Amino acid sequence: MQKRLLGLLFIVLLPFSACSSQPNSTTSSRNGAQVQSFTTGAIPDQDPEKLQRLYGKLTDYLEAELGVPVDYKPVTDYAAAVTAFRVGDLDLVWFGGLTGVQARLQVDGAEAIAQRDIDAEFHTVFIANKNSQIKPIQDISGLKALKGNTFTFGSESSTSGRLMPQYFLEQAGVQLEDFKGKIGFSGSHDKTIQLVEAGSYKAGALNEQVWKSRVNSGEVDLEKVEVIWQTPSYYDYHWVINPKVKERYSDDFVQRVQAALLKLDPNVPEQKEILDLFGAAKFIPTENSNYAQIEAVGKKIGKIK
Repeated sequence: MQKRLLGLLFIVLLPFSACSSQPNSTTSSRNGAQVQSFTTGAIPDQDPEKLQRLYGKLTDYLEAELGVPVDYKPVTDYAAAVTAFRVGDLDLVWFGGLTGVQARLQVDGAEAIAQRDIDAEFHTVFIANKNSQIKPIQDISGLKALKGNTFTFGSESSTSGRLMPQYFLEQAGVQLEDFKGKIGFSGSHDKTIQLVEAGSYKAGALNEQVWKSRVNSGEVDLEKVEVIWQTPSYYDYHWVINPKVKERYSDDFVQRVQAALLKLDPNVPEQKEILDLFGAAKFIPTENSNYAQIEAVGKKIGKIK
């Protein structure tokens, strides 16, 4: 009798236990099978809230296009983004030029697959606090005027906020020890603007696209800070994908991801919002060889071994 009651109880409870079973955060059920999430990430070069909003919209779009669950995982700093890509915690990452090269050199078969239309000819801007008396610079040799002033870069691993501005400074004959006090590393382009605007540093260097975006949104006090020089162009930001996604999904998955990024259309309101958040009119194809200059400069200043 007791065994019969236990059997009936098991039958009654079985549907409830089945309904309560949920896939974990890294998998999702598709056609009855568990599918591991395709995980995206990005270097934290801007305000975290802006990045969260951007990647929330992008992951929804990619999930619909690719037919697999897509997650966004934030990272603490540039180095963490490279490490997460190397160990497989991130499948697709929005890197700057330098971090993209660093990541690809650590993962055999990793590919640069897409960049914004503006990234084929990207620029850094040098900015100065207006009370610094530093005047606008006409050509690269004018960077000598920064000697003896305090100066901040962005992140130590930023292409537009450290690598290329240091390269152009050295081309002008300006070494880091020529600045007053200790060189600053703000950690992000937004922070560089804030520090120079506040007068914490007399000058700094950052991503031109972020500068323009913050000026257009009214977040910069142009009575206190101004652009003093724009660098020559170079390749910068790009999407890098881990080749292991082919094993997890399909042999053509890299091509499908690239196609989804290139398909983003400014004539479709929801997709235009994503492009606007990236500061792009569209995404275009790219390839590893486009970042040879970045790799060479990175090796020269010791950021790539």
